[in-house]
Amino acid sequence: MPQESEPRVIIVANRLPVTVKAQRPGFRLEESAGGLATGLSSSYRESGGVWIGWPGEIARLSQADRADLDQQLAERSLVPVHLTASQVKHYYEGFSNGVIWPLFHYLLDRIPLDARGWGVYHQVNQRFADAVAAVWRPGDLIWVHDYQLMLVPGLIRQRLPDARIGFFLHIPFPSDEVFRILPWRESLLEGLLGSDLIGFHTGAYVRHFATSLRHLLGLEADLSHAMYDGRRVRLDVYPMGISVADFERLAADPAVRAEADRVRTESGGRQILLGVDRLDYTKGIPRRLLAFERLLDTSPELRDKVRMIQVAVPTRAGVEHYQAFRRGLDEVIGRINGAFGTSTSTPVHYLHRSIQPDQLVALYAATDVMVVTPLRDGMNLVAKEFVASRLDDDGVLVLSEFAGAAAEFGEAVMVNPYDIDGVANAMRRSLEMRPGERQTRMRALRERVRQHDVHEWADRFIADLRAPIAPRQMTASGDLVALIARMREGPITLLLDYDGTLVPIRSGPTLAAPDDETLALLATLAGDPRIGLHLVSGRMRETMESWFAGLPIDLWAEHGLWRRRAGQVGWELTLEVDRAWMDRVRPLIARFTRETAGSLVEEKTASFAWHYRMADPELGEEHAGELRRELQELLHDETVEVLTGSKVIEVRVVGPSKGLVVTRLLEEAPSRLMVAIGDDRTDEDMFEKLPPSSIALHVGPLPSRAPHRVRDWRDVQRILREIAAAEEPVGAKAP
Repeated sequence: MPQESEPRVIIVANRLPVTVKAQRPGFRLEESAGGLATGLSSSYRESGGVWIGWPGEIARLSQADRADLDQQLAERSLVPVHLTASQVKHYYEGFSNGVIWPLFHYLLDRIPLDARGWGVYHQVNQRFADAVAAVWRPGDLIWVHDYQLMLVPGLIRQRLPDARIGFFLHIPFPSDEVFRILPWRESLLEGLLGSDLIGFHTGAYVRHFATSLRHLLGLEADLSHAMYDGRRVRLDVYPMGISVADFERLAADPAVRAEADRVRTESGGRQILLGVDRLDYTKGIPRRLLAFERLLDTSPELRDKVRMIQVAVPTRAGVEHYQAFRRGLDEVIGRINGAFGTSTSTPVHYLHRSIQPDQLVALYAATDVMVVTPLRDGMNLVAKEFVASRLDDDGVLVLSEFAGAAAEFGEAVMVNPYDIDGVANAMRRSLEMRPGERQTRMRALRERVRQHDVHEWADRFIADLRAPIAPRQMTASGDLVALIARMREGPITLLLDYDGTLVPIRSGPTLAAPDDETLALLATLAGDPRIGLHLVSGRMRETMESWFAGLPIDLWAEHGLWRRRAGQVGWELTLEVDRAWMDRVRPLIARFTRETAGSLVEEKTASFAWHYRMADPELGEEHAGELRRELQELLHDETVEVLTGSKVIEVRVVGPSKGLVVTRLLEEAPSRLMVAIGDDRTDEDMFEKLPPSSIALHVGPLPSRAPHRVRDWRDVQRILREIAAAEEPVGAKAP
């Protein structure tokens, strides 16, 4: 029984760890083989958790059998998500395997011209999220798996905002240039970002994911975390392992060893090269066979001394692409055997069928050279299975540099699977390798596989998911209700920043004009006699005038340098400033604007704002750092400051600030409660000058001196509607 202090683990995967096999009468349940089922079974069972997944096609089962099935699954702590044949066709075969699979493996020519199935993919992901919500208890750990369920973390987060959610991707994550091809790219990223922890097989996949977040969503992300929706999402590397003990046990079994001896005897003293793959176009089987053909062609002395055994496990047999792929493979094998076979020798021994674990380990043990050459692979556990099975510390592993396992297996013979001559040469070198070198390489590989097996992988991920995370620092719902009640008592002086506070940050400064709903909200606030409304922005007065001219509110432009009072027409300069320094800065900023495609500069009365949100993220950050350093060096003798904002470098004269606005308003209405809401560095000047009795509210996850915090501009607008009594206060709805 799990200890009370141990949280339950809820596993969410496309398939359950059992398969339903219809028979007459009734059905039977078969335990699934494979690393995922092995590695995760103890995780959810020992914690008292559940496993949620699709049980397989059950259309032929009677209603009584279905009820019996659900009962048997429940007894095993398994929760089925039943799908119709149409859903399986469009969600699994159509979108998951027809679109995401080839795209993430860089095989763009395999993507249908008219990719469909997104709607059903979203629908099925919602079904899985609903199943999680139905069984979740506070404190549970939710672990979602793989590309079929990439929307599930975000959908769960919508239902269960306080849940602890992890996601692991079992396939590669492609470079951002490839990922951005997908029309639904932002939705998939946002779905994954519902997680607290996202795991990948290799550091390269983490880097690709972080780059996509920066390029496509404009987020701050590095190789360890990303900030999203006021939360810190951790990113990390978890190379998946295998159940080493199971393979070592089979390899030591006398029956398996006898079968390995039989395979060697049947080969007639010939050296054996082995390939074991699912029949999938990502595995590089045709190119591997072409390399073997090249080996026989260029090394005639090997023609009756080597044998290639290729196991191709059937998969997705009903899909046309795979049927055509199999036909092409049959043709290549037939050509090789026809050209190089003899009456006593068949160069390629082809097994197109599933193979039992004991037979597989016997093949591993009998093999001289294991050839694992996928065109792209998330990890490739076959390579690890081969290594674990070699109790004799012998055999050579030829491994594609595009397999995830290549990051761990430096002692393998690395190849580029697209280089036919290179693979052929690697095969020959491996066949000729001296025993001492073979054993040295294999011992190192075996030690690494044993240290990092599937149980260590699962335990480490769950431990990291369970570990305390930095507090979100969002003000609790009940505290916000109390703050809103204070504000509604009035009278108040309300200071609002604009960009990032009242509206979302846009890609360009000219794209953030207020919509009708925002203007109506401001008009409602301005019409409330309890509220003195002040919009305090870094924008130029011309922009603010064009957007808000019709509203009876105070406008403060360029961080308080200019003011237009409610009900008045003209603007007044609040502070005399020196502008001579701007002539020195103008050429420098113009140069950086020319050299950074997508950047732009705003020249204001006594400041420059250099925006780089639309520039390439990496180039923009690099040039922003260079510009900041050059500005500080150029202006070291001026009363000028350089500020870093959200994708903007601002250089301005010292004096005008949002803090000055607070000081002026306190002089005009000292008895009013001051409420200030903002999101960036310039708003800290405002917070600093507030009297102790005031209310300061920071928007977003960045550090702030404001004691209260909300997630984003949507939360701000909800609060403002409640302040204006446009809707009744509802504590449950408060952010």
